[in-house]
Amino acid sequence: MNEVQGPTPTGNSRPYRSLAEALRAHRIAVENHEFIAAITDAVGISTYIDRGRYIEAVRRGAGASLHIGRTYTNGFAEDELVVVGSTPLRLQPSDGRAPYFYVTHPSEYLPTAPVKAKRSTTPRTAAAPRAAAAPKLVERDYGVCDVCFMVKTPAGGCGCD
Repeated sequence: MNEVQGPTPTGNSRPYRSLAEALRAHRIAVENHEFIAAITDAVGISTYIDRGRYIEAVRRGAGASLHIGRTYTNGFAEDELVVVGSTPLRLQPSDGRAPYFYVTHPSEYLPTAPVKAKRSTTPRTAAAPRAAAAPKLVERDYGVCDVCFMVKTPAGGCGCD
């Protein structure tokens, strides 16, 4: 590879040995790994490079490199037909990388399952009746000694007696 690679926000660009290593390093959802591998096989990728926020997938032939992010793959031409399985991908125009198109990864379409409360295995019992709260103690003021300025005891004495 003869092109010069620029720095990324996380430091210098570095190539990955495989797509699997790149996807793990960028913490891309496991549900998308097979889909992304099918895309890169269909397009023909020679190298995967760390670019900080995305993985740059350099094509073997002519064409723009793909940018693989957490939720998308960007860099397809308008007239490009990419087939995964037996389904052609529906490409959408890119806002930030015109004139290229992108595809959204399948995990973005999966519904998020609501978190269920864990069921207890012990049978439920009626709650015990609550005991009445103890009355709050009332603090009393017994006065202050005029000689030593200490608080008087309930018997009326102080430290100077």
